Amino acid sequence: MVIAQSHPVASPRDPAAGAGAGAGAGTRLEAVDVSHRFDLHGEPLPVLEHIDLTVEPGEFVALLGPSGCGKSTLLRLVAGLDLPTEGELWVDGRRIEGPDPSRVVVFQDPTLYPWRTVWRNAALGPEAQGILRQQRGRIEDVLRLVGLSTFAKAYPHQLSGGMAQRAALARALVNEPSLLILDEPLGKLDSLTRITMQSELVSLWQRSGFTALLVTHDVEEALYLAQRVVVLSDRPARIKAEIVNERPYPRRRGDPYLTELRHRVLAELGLDATW
Repeated sequence: MVIAQSHPVASPRDPAAGAGAGAGAGTRLEAVDVSHRFDLHGEPLPVLEHIDLTVEPGEFVALLGPSGCGKSTLLRLVAGLDLPTEGELWVDGRRIEGPDPSRVVVFQDPTLYPWRTVWRNAALGPEAQGILRQQRGRIEDVLRLVGLSTFAKAYPHQLSGGMAQRAALARALVNEPSLLILDEPLGKLDSLTRITMQSELVSLWQRSGFTALLVTHDVEEALYLAQRVVVLSDRPARIKAEIVNERPYPRRRGDPYLTELRHRVLAELGLDATW
């Protein structure tokens, strides 16, 4: 079942979205009849089946579905780390054929280099591109944006879990991505830190204007962060529903409207009987 929207989805630059000075640099993503399978002991294992999905520039979309259904596989295809068995993925009219600096992935684990300071971890992209000298100001701006300016000289072992994830976000944002791909980036944080980081992630998205595609197992997190929640079926994953969240930002976690959307999402996941 697809729950249709009655109004256009607010972009992060809409006043209704509670946006700040977003740069409007988001990209348009299209998945056209995408299917994917793995070779498991000589037998094909279907993972994704006929996925058609469009994400508009600057939109924040969350993917929800049963564990192991293929959500992270779809993110890998979007990132260009793998190519689909069938179908095509496009960014702003260009076919995705491999990784690109404009599409950056933030994983559940921060994966910071332990021998590099926060500043040096954030500088990895510009350093690899040979433009570190020109990008020093950008690195400092982004560390300020994620609240890590005073920890620029700290090493990963000196950071809390939330600070380490901020550092990983800074490393991604330094590259000025037009599409930020988030694979359960808050999944290993404690509940209080996770709530704080959710608000900070919304703020970063609004300020920067990138398009965001998030995988999460947390229904409340998806509804708090995203403008649209795409619910996937069991493997091989198909799109079961697209639920639009019309609430402007900032959102209140106890909002009855979000509670109703939560029931709808849980119904699509077959879990509504527990509520």
